[in-house]
Amino acid sequence: MQFVVRVPVNLFLAGLVTCSAWAGSVEIASQLVASGFDDPVFLTAPPNDPTRLMVLEQSTGRIMLIKNGSPVGTPYLDIDNRVTDDGGEQGLLGMAFHPEYAKNRYIFVSYIDNNGNTRIERYKARKSFDAVKKKTRAKILFVEQPFSNHNGGMIAFGPNDGYLYVGLGDGGSANDPYNTAQRLDTLLGKFLRIGVDGALPYTVPSTNPFVGEGGGALGEIWTYGWRNPWRWSFDRQTGDLYAGDVGQDAIEEIDFQTGTSEGGENYGWKVAEGFACRGGSGSCGGNTGYTPPILDYTHFDGTAVVGGYVYRGTAIAGLSGTYFFADYTRGRIWSLKYNGDDVTEFSERTDELDPPGLARINKPASFGEDSAGELYIVDRDDGEIYKIISG
Repeated sequence: MQFVVRVPVNLFLAGLVTCSAWAGSVEIASQLVASGFDDPVFLTAPPNDPTRLMVLEQSTGRIMLIKNGSPVGTPYLDIDNRVTDDGGEQGLLGMAFHPEYAKNRYIFVSYIDNNGNTRIERYKARKSFDAVKKKTRAKILFVEQPFSNHNGGMIAFGPNDGYLYVGLGDGGSANDPYNTAQRLDTLLGKFLRIGVDGALPYTVPSTNPFVGEGGGALGEIWTYGWRNPWRWSFDRQTGDLYAGDVGQDAIEEIDFQTGTSEGGENYGWKVAEGFACRGGSGSCGGNTGYTPPILDYTHFDGTAVVGGYVYRGTAIAGLSGTYFFADYTRGRIWSLKYNGDDVTEFSERTDELDPPGLARINKPASFGEDSAGELYIVDRDDGEIYKIISG
């Protein structure tokens, strides 16, 4: 039997959840994979390559390689001279492998440059696949940033369409002073969808929702109403998109877009924060045209949501379809399942994932996914990478 409850705040949730069974029935643990990284904020892997993992270091501008389970001392890519870091939200932020990486050796990186603006660039790996040719740099996208925070910065290729998706925050300061997230004449506060297989720097897909809209609307825009989508991902099996949008001063949220969407959704910021209208009461979904989150939680439980991944690996029986996410400031980790209508099997995983005999995972800056769909946790505080394994 299913029933709808508002989970008490001390059970980490401020939104409505449909509960049937707890995902904690599948026991999991964490295993240290590698350590010694300097300010790691992301992990990813080349498609169909079980031997390599890439770790992004935000403040150093380096991408470090883990090969056959061991860290390689020489950076895969070092663009420290191009990357600025103010000790906060700037720096090297995102990386994506082209779906045909094994053939064309293209990678894409997202960072904040020395003038404080967003840049996305393409590079080509050497034939060894263990390093990148820096001279192959090609400019893809430039976005001027008015402030030093709320950069977003993650990029990923859509598994259903092969386009490059870009998550951008509202440009920063606080409370979106220029209302960028709700305006369609700026790329800030948006998800973008662009083509990178044609002429440089990029092409705009004709099926994007605001192509030909007029009124200054930009064709690159896929969805809008975002504050700071720091970490997000596609479900590799369905193409569904899950995103953690970091809140202002009250609520954190997990947002969702089905893999069959035609784009154009408005996720509400700065009118809405989580399920609530600004000011903390009322609903901004329904007839107002905003797409509400699938889950939110108040700042009693954490203040910086970290979107994760849907588990699609094969090593942990019974875990397939489970979505993991975290809170950066509190070091808490949760999981759930979502069927497009209801959240089920919501569970806190923090204690389970505490590494035995080692320090607690204090600052989970990101999750990561390898080529087989197994999941990892990036601990920024201690410079360590952990793998989620069967308990």
